[in-house]
Amino acid sequence: MNAPAKVTIDIWSDVMCPWCIVGYSQLQKGLAALDGEIEAEVRWLPFELNPEMPGEGEDWRDHVMRKYGRSLEQAGEGRERLITAGDRAGYDFRWQGQGQEPPTRIWNTFAAHRLLKWALIEHGAAAQTRLKLAFFDAHFQQRRNVSDPTVLIDIAANAGFERAAAEAALEDAALAGIVREEEKIAWDLNVTGVPAMVINGKYLIPGAQESEAYANALRRVVAKELSASTA
Repeated sequence: MNAPAKVTIDIWSDVMCPWCIVGYSQLQKGLAALDGEIEAEVRWLPFELNPEMPGEGEDWRDHVMRKYGRSLEQAGEGRERLITAGDRAGYDFRWQGQGQEPPTRIWNTFAAHRLLKWALIEHGAAAQTRLKLAFFDAHFQQRRNVSDPTVLIDIAANAGFERAAAEAALEDAALAGIVREEEKIAWDLNVTGVPAMVINGKYLIPGAQESEAYANALRRVVAKELSASTA
């Protein structure tokens, strides 16, 4: 029996992006369908949808209406479509915290990206994904302020990372520089929306796709690279 083909998948993504977790959830379903055929290492790259977002954040309805020109009714309809897409992908966007549900806000995510880059450098791709998923859950399911360093450090600690090391990472100017440079690379590559998945550093899959689309794309990439290597 042949060993599974190994691929890397770099995902340009923002913690504020609901379609990023929908796309990732569908990707995981696609990879499950390829079990024994293809194995993937997933790495997350920084992309800020709202780099100028102030520290106090913005109510999501106001944000959607201001940024995308939607009416209040359209914003609500879009939210319902998103919840349905999440259910189909296997991700629940509904409030799962305790007590009364707080309002949903959009936050600045630069600090979160710094911690994600630190997690990848110091602990590897699987650990980075664990932290990324914890950030998604904190934002979408728990309505936490993921721009607050204290909140981010608590999330990291609960995800199994050493608290003092996470605190130091948020103060690391070199990490901040790496994140800024990678954000610039995204723009240089004309990545203007997320999720944007790049397989083996060469093949772009834009937007959130269905699981079958991811599986088919991965098969095509592996077949193309195998053909090139034997030509």
